[in-house]
Amino acid sequence: MKRIILFTLFCTISFLATAEKEKKELPPLNPAYQGEHGMVLMNRGSKIYATNFASYKLPSDIQIVYKIDNPDVAFLNLVRDSDFITIKPKPFNLQRLERGEEVSIVADVYEGHYKRDGFKVYSDRTIVFSKKLYARKLKDLSAASQWQEYASIELNKTERIFVHKITKTPSFNHLIFVDLTNACMQKFRTSKRVPKLSELVYKFVNCGTLKQLYFETEDFR
Repeated sequence: MKRIILFTLFCTISFLATAEKEKKELPPLNPAYQGEHGMVLMNRGSKIYATNFASYKLPSDIQIVYKIDNPDVAFLNLVRDSDFITIKPKPFNLQRLERGEEVSIVADVYEGHYKRDGFKVYSDRTIVFSKKLYARKLKDLSAASQWQEYASIELNKTERIFVHKITKTPSFNHLIFVDLTNACMQKFRTSKRVPKLSELVYKFVNCGTLKQLYFETEDFR
């Protein structure tokens, strides 16, 4: 019995030491990914999610979807009741989110797009990115096509966020929440390489309860 206990203890210590070593041996962050990294905030129920304004160029060529901590009821109500909430963070390295780190940033919060027609609601709010849900580098992309493919983020047994897999230009960024009641296609054909939002939503209409989260074409022309 003593030998079994000692062996188990040895294995546990070895595993922890290996895990700690791997954690310490992460490659250094690429300073080219340091930047402003504006994002849009989205909600489903009491949960708040964020996705960055991804692009084809550094420092924003990583598409990120993250769960963020809900700071208070007023903040949740702002995200839930507004059509479009964006944040303008102070510069940070986007690779930290790609790695799945818990990251606290300071950001100004806008109703509307902060670079276009938005107006500031909060200054210097602390935003805590608590859980990575999706990360994809926009490298070695497929050619633009009328065939659209989506990744699925599983939130729980029935709830999903479907994320369009951005292709070479022309393309689009699209996220939609679905509470599944039926199977859902993740690859389908549309009338154009960059279809209207209404056509994309219609493709998901038989999957279950929907909530449109984000749609952007201008940055991918």
